[in-house]
Amino acid sequence: MRLRFAPSPTGPLHIGGVRTALFNYLLAKKNNGEFILRIEDTDQTRYVEGAENYIIEALEWLGIEFDESIIKGGKFAPYKQSERREIYQKHIQILIENGNAYYAFDTADELEQMRSRLQEQKSPVQHYNYVTREQMKNSFTLSNQEVTTFIEKGKPYVVRFNMPQNKDLLLKDIIRGDVKVNTSTLDDKVLFKSDGLPTYHLANIVDDHLMEITHVIRGEEWLPSLPIHYLLYEAFGWTAPEFAHLPLILKPNGKGKLSKRDGDQLGFPVFPIDWIDPKTNEKSAGYREWGYSPQAVVNMLAFLGWNPGTEQEVFDIQQLINAFEISKVQKGGAKFDPEKTKWFNQQHLRLTDTNILAHKLIEKYKSEDISISSKNAVKVIDLVKERAIFEADLFELTSFFFIAPQEYNSKALKKNWKEETPELIKKSIKFLSNIEDFSSKNLEERFINWINEQEIGLGKILNPVRLLLVGNTSGPHLFDILEIVGKTEVINRLNNGLRNI
Repeated sequence: MRLRFAPSPTGPLHIGGVRTALFNYLLAKKNNGEFILRIEDTDQTRYVEGAENYIIEALEWLGIEFDESIIKGGKFAPYKQSERREIYQKHIQILIENGNAYYAFDTADELEQMRSRLQEQKSPVQHYNYVTREQMKNSFTLSNQEVTTFIEKGKPYVVRFNMPQNKDLLLKDIIRGDVKVNTSTLDDKVLFKSDGLPTYHLANIVDDHLMEITHVIRGEEWLPSLPIHYLLYEAFGWTAPEFAHLPLILKPNGKGKLSKRDGDQLGFPVFPIDWIDPKTNEKSAGYREWGYSPQAVVNMLAFLGWNPGTEQEVFDIQQLINAFEISKVQKGGAKFDPEKTKWFNQQHLRLTDTNILAHKLIEKYKSEDISISSKNAVKVIDLVKERAIFEADLFELTSFFFIAPQEYNSKALKKNWKEETPELIKKSIKFLSNIEDFSSKNLEERFINWINEQEIGLGKILNPVRLLLVGNTSGPHLFDILEIVGKTEVINRLNNGLRNI
């Protein structure tokens, strides 16, 4: 089994394109097959500088690896279409010689006049086909000598497919089943231009055949191209691969295809990594820079249109490979859910080894000239890990362990700081100063017993103590905080609080 991802470098890679790459990768690896990256850059007018490198970097970050590509090479190189001109020229001549393609010399103005005429006549045919070609400048209306002369004189031309008349096609799609089309509804597609480059249709078919592609998984927007592609395989006498057309990724409200504008308006990325437009210098946000893990993004994308049929939702890449079946991809559009994407990131963060996160925490604080031990780093990560969505949240949620609060939450202060509070805090300082074993368990037992002995409500002391230690009344278990902050720093923070409030 051989599958490929063949993007065009016309801009940043949308997450819809990433999902296409992912599904191809999963199916290939599930069946011990090969996965190929091919760059389809025949449309030089739309080529965008930097887009090719962007595609490669984005897929590398996501962990979608290729067996053959423009970087790795392979037995079917080159893997960039602009470097395969001679191959396409050879194959277009085959189609011309066997009568499946023909030259057309119509100018843009002549084509527009044809369309206007058809619209005025309210003709059921509105395109270039076996009916309208008889009134145009092409191999059917010109002599062989005229065609040769035009080509020799450098007159611009295209090569069109000779679409058969009134032929019923029964096409197969893995996801959608049988697709029935009559060729009378189709136009004579342009396959080749006089600039020496093919259109998508010809290059795509020739490359897939020569690279021995067995399955083509692509977006739903390519479904209308399925008939011409099947007919091209037939014209060359080749066996067509199996096709599967993925459902659209829809806006969060389910109405229409997800776009960059939706992300800008609703506040979420639609690209895997940041993209800076080389012409406008405008930046489009990416999941990597927003703090999402590649594992979470891959997991989220896999569930846009596919479901394993079980209750499990959180998968690593190997689990996705093992579970993936193309037959379980849905036909209908898949609604994008930004909040679900955050949920996936939260789940993958929770599954990340605590020691790895602790090391990152140590490095983060080292950059701020704060030294923390590995033991304490592991402890604080364990305390806050369940509450974090992004790695950056871990730093925010743990900062009070290592940095004394500079201010106190005004609402918490108003609610918990009463007339008798300063005296209670002074008594607490005196009591805590005399405790040698500052472990969480011992502190909790002795401090609470002492408060009960004073016949004071727990909240009257515990809430103000927490407020002075962390600046707020929320957070992990208070006595875990006391243990990690340490006796000396706890006493300092309580005294500072008394002076500052």
